[in-house]
Amino acid sequence: MRLFATAARAGLFVLMAATMSLAAEPQDGTFTASDGVKIHYLTLGDSGTPVVLIHGYTGTAHGNWFANGIAERLAKKHRVVAIDCRGHGKSEKPHDPAKYGPQMAEDVIELMDHLKIEQAHVHGYSMGGFIVTQLLAKHPERFITASYGGAGVPEVDEKYRAEVPEDKQGVDPQEAEATKTLGGNPDRDNEALAAVRKYPWNPAERGTIDLATITIPVLAINGEFDQPNAKTHRMQRELRDFRAVVLPGKSHLTAIMAGYMPAEYVESLVEFVDTHDPK
Repeated sequence: MRLFATAARAGLFVLMAATMSLAAEPQDGTFTASDGVKIHYLTLGDSGTPVVLIHGYTGTAHGNWFANGIAERLAKKHRVVAIDCRGHGKSEKPHDPAKYGPQMAEDVIELMDHLKIEQAHVHGYSMGGFIVTQLLAKHPERFITASYGGAGVPEVDEKYRAEVPEDKQGVDPQEAEATKTLGGNPDRDNEALAAVRKYPWNPAERGTIDLATITIPVLAINGEFDQPNAKTHRMQRELRDFRAVVLPGKSHLTAIMAGYMPAEYVESLVEFVDTHDPK
């Protein structure tokens, strides 16, 4: 997959402006994963069906979901749980690549168990979307819906790769400006981030999945200039209940970053989750 390369190139550095104010402050929590790594998370909202949010590579729970208002909107009807993936944010940051890989998805399940959440909606951005695929492959029964931002499940068969419609070339002119505003995260540990990318994946661990077996609704939200066709062609073919949203004129970072994210992102996500919430 090209996910980590995309992260490094396009800046999955979804650190949002620290000056953004929130109507409600999230609550901090921590738990210790099965391998001894301490994981930090944020919660907002005390009632409603849980929504688990998984940020992108180099991002944080706060930056990816709270600074831009996504968590606050979801929390009006839901219990929002946003994980700081290991190596990121305020979670512990091992420098050993062996501490990453599939355990990052297992951290999500262990967090749900810690909070006594049997089932939840799950949404992941870029690297977080990659983690969502692993969760659907290994623990589909734990999720009510699954949604991707800046991500998807690409074609692996050469025959179908040849059939993917060409994606529109271009870049949001604000992408460079947005990228320049990032990088001031005091919690960033470059050695830990390098370790995330160095995990020695094998194909089975990378979340090999038969999408035809997934019965829950799935959504993907991608910027127009972020290869939406390449990321969703297979999903359109194989999933039983799938919707794709393309954000006009948006690139990888400006699709989600506070100050650049279009209203359509959060509106599409909230509508999807609310529509498929258990009655």
